[in-house]
Amino acid sequence: MGNICRSPSAKGFFDLHCKKRGLDAHYNSESAGTHGWHTGQPPDPRSIGAATGWDVDISDDISRRVNLEDFENFDFIVAMDRSNLDELRLQNPGSANAELGLLLSFSDKTRGPDVPDPYYGGAGGFDEVCALLNDACSDFLDHLEILRNNKPAS
Repeated sequence: MGNICRSPSAKGFFDLHCKKRGLDAHYNSESAGTHGWHTGQPPDPRSIGAATGWDVDISDDISRRVNLEDFENFDFIVAMDRSNLDELRLQNPGSANAELGLLLSFSDKTRGPDVPDPYYGGAGGFDEVCALLNDACSDFLDHLEILRNNKPAS
């Protein structure tokens, strides 16, 4: 949606797992929202604080909206919830390279399809989201590594 809570946090956790595994040269991640409500703004301070507790720094992320080039430039665009996935499907130009999906669908450690939106809740919701994203991003990276390692040589 607005790209100041879940998405920048997911990018931060994904980047952290890439770095820990020495895979940061293989993957490029970005954070974007399906709506432009907070374009140009940094993440919500509560998201920054919760992520910092996991040694994830998202303070430099700047909100932007998904654009048509994203569908061509990325192999995957993962949504935090079904509402955003539906919006991505509407925005998809049809000739896209990107596979669309839900982040939590790549994890067997999480319950339910959606990462809850902590925006209107208390600080505990941001901590809960970080715990979910930590597991889900690690599992998503596992999935990407299986694909990369099984890709035929060109």
